[in-house]
Amino acid sequence: MIREIVTIDEEKCDGCGLCVPACAEGAIQIVDGKARLIADNLCDGLGACLGDCPRDAIKIIQREADAFDEEAVDEHLKKSGKPPLTAHAPESQVKPQAHGGCPSARLMEFSRKSEPQTTDEEAGERPSELRQWPIQMNLVPPTAPFFKDADLVLAADCAPFAFPEFHRDILKGKALAIGCPKLDDGKAYLEKLTAILRHNDIRSLTVVHMEVPCCTGLIMLARQAVADSGKDVPIETVKVGIQGDLKS
Repeated sequence: MIREIVTIDEEKCDGCGLCVPACAEGAIQIVDGKARLIADNLCDGLGACLGDCPRDAIKIIQREADAFDEEAVDEHLKKSGKPPLTAHAPESQVKPQAHGGCPSARLMEFSRKSEPQTTDEEAGERPSELRQWPIQMNLVPPTAPFFKDADLVLAADCAPFAFPEFHRDILKGKALAIGCPKLDDGKAYLEKLTAILRHNDIRSLTVVHMEVPCCTGLIMLARQAVADSGKDVPIETVKVGIQGDLKS
């Protein structure tokens, strides 16, 4: 089958080993001084190890590979003296996908009950509108089921902290991907967002960015991704002020 899977550039890899503990499935080991993927069926292809490589030697590619096998992973972890993936089982309200893995990147969809909105004067907790995991652009796979026929929010990772009504006014009923256009790899984000648009019938794309100039890069990224995908996806932009107000 053709699927997403980790690849390691041996020329860049210096054998530091930081990626080894980052892989909950134990699919990566140091062999002859280099990090290596020891078996295709142990890699879920979600890329939880990407952010731990200081040499940028690990990428996610699409190639022919054996399907991810969670039972094989549990057996491998057992032989290594580590707890199985089932030890990280989510709460009952969470529906994990069969090709899950490390809690930081394991695909999950949450069931949310529709609840009436409350005013600021009413007591009680405001419900979260997050319906999925993961949300970071480096971790979300383009074929994740929560992207299918979805309205997608692409948010600068500062925006939900600045805008107090992000869940109620923006996120409700939508899929989410977050990132920073200034500090992260814009090219990788462009490729990921383009793939998400190509693989799914995204109904709309809402770009939530901060008012600082560098954050407008998220808008340009979204427009380029729509163009590259060949899809006709309407884009809406929301500008959040650094004091939490919405800007026109």
